[in-house]
Amino acid sequence: MRVVEGDGEFVFTAATRFEVDSGAERPAAWLWSVLTASTGFVRSAAAQDAPGETAGSIRLAIDASLGAEAYRLSVTDGSVRIVGGSASGVHYGTQAFLQLLPAEVYRRSPVHGVRWAAPVCEVEDEPRFGWRGVMLDVARHFLPKHDVLRFIDLMAMHRLNVLQLHLTDDQGWRIQITRYPRLTEVGAWRRESQVGYGKDAPGDGRPHGGYYTQADLREIVAYAEARGITVVPEIESPGHVQAAIAAYPELGVTGEALEVGTRWGIIRHVLNLEDATVEFFRNVLDEVLDIFPSPYIGVGGDECLKDQWRTDARTQERMRELGVDDEEQLQSWFIRQLDDHLMARGRRLFGWDEILEGGLAPGVVVASWRGETGALAAARAGHDVVLCPDHTMYLNYRQSERPDEPIPLVVVITVEDVYRFNPVPAELSEAERAHVLGGQANLWTEYMDSPRTLDYFAFPRLSALAEALWSSAPRDFDGFSRRLETHLTRLDTVGVEYRRASGPLPWQTRPGIPGRVDTREQRAAEVAALVSNIDG
Repeated sequence: MRVVEGDGEFVFTAATRFEVDSGAERPAAWLWSVLTASTGFVRSAAAQDAPGETAGSIRLAIDASLGAEAYRLSVTDGSVRIVGGSASGVHYGTQAFLQLLPAEVYRRSPVHGVRWAAPVCEVEDEPRFGWRGVMLDVARHFLPKHDVLRFIDLMAMHRLNVLQLHLTDDQGWRIQITRYPRLTEVGAWRRESQVGYGKDAPGDGRPHGGYYTQADLREIVAYAEARGITVVPEIESPGHVQAAIAAYPELGVTGEALEVGTRWGIIRHVLNLEDATVEFFRNVLDEVLDIFPSPYIGVGGDECLKDQWRTDARTQERMRELGVDDEEQLQSWFIRQLDDHLMARGRRLFGWDEILEGGLAPGVVVASWRGETGALAAARAGHDVVLCPDHTMYLNYRQSERPDEPIPLVVVITVEDVYRFNPVPAELSEAERAHVLGGQANLWTEYMDSPRTLDYFAFPRLSALAEALWSSAPRDFDGFSRRLETHLTRLDTVGVEYRRASGPLPWQTRPGIPGRVDTREQRAAEVAALVSNIDG
């Protein structure tokens, strides 16, 4: 990043001209919508200088010699120039420009009495990593479409560029599949939700559900694309599938009728791996591919308990038919069927690091969540990886040792912990490091049952992640903390109910609801056992 500060300021007025070069129309339209909402200025194609002031101009353009996500921002007392290597780069430049203006620019209705001035400066910047992601679990608690769009706006504000939508799980199926309507007619609804951690935690007795139509999802994809964000869908398999089995019992191993899951944790019900089941999920993926242009398609692969396969006579017979030696290889066979299908459509399979356990086809991208072991094994085997280790990147984990943290989970992950995250394992060689696409924070929503709660767990830790994945500068937490104080005024203006450094506000606590508290040593030992069969 290069920053040169100058003297003076650029003042945005009702007479400011807007100039847009070919290719920059979408970020320009977005920037204008933000500026006009808060300033109240009405755009005129023939804007003239107002009496006694210079109109100035804002110009947005593409320069293909820059990296796709790079931008140059030049502010003088008479003009603003935002140039990007692509529309995404231009968009990041517009975000940088907005941060030079008063925080009131983020208001959605006119604010009077504000001088809309930005300091004279020159900025050249580009991200360190191409994958700056967030996984949003909308399966455990459904997030209405307008709240997903709001979350996308917050991601764009932080120049995060990948939204992984966790659309299916044991507790809910959230994507309309026209060929299999019962997936949403049955699978999108559960009779109640578990409250608190543990096998003895009660249910709330309250039905929960919802799903996105294909039109909804196309809107979400287009909305994100206009803000430089790729939406990566995830359809869980062959575990975490109880909602699908509840809709279509023939997908299960036992054939028994199940309800959509109401309990958290790892559920034992898994898919049978008959040809008809494989075809079912290929057909699901065909509709997914028609909605999502993302080059990456998530298929899950995590936490697949194999007990049903081990004890089921037909599954054992199926393994012999397929010539696989054990249940890990059986899961690998299933993942390869999906991978072949995706590759034939020009896409890449994206899955959690458990998919390494039985071997992978080339081209698969691995999300390493159980520490760095999966990342090491995948990168050394030539697979691209995204780092999201739970001890740093699971933002559903507690934020302090305070007893009033809402439903405290596992280990403490502070803003500083996230800020110091480095997605490149030190053990990798230079060639192997090229396989690290970037990093991602995961927001699992078992205990986030409202957008307000999501805000509390996401921010300002996502603000720290944004800098950790964007900036190549040495880590300086004191400097970041000073910048964060300014940035929090922007989040206040937007209406984000983030966690204060002083702790949760009264309505952000969840008195009397138990969580699970581990030490880092306990969690590290647990993860080490989980990855003992992966050679990192």
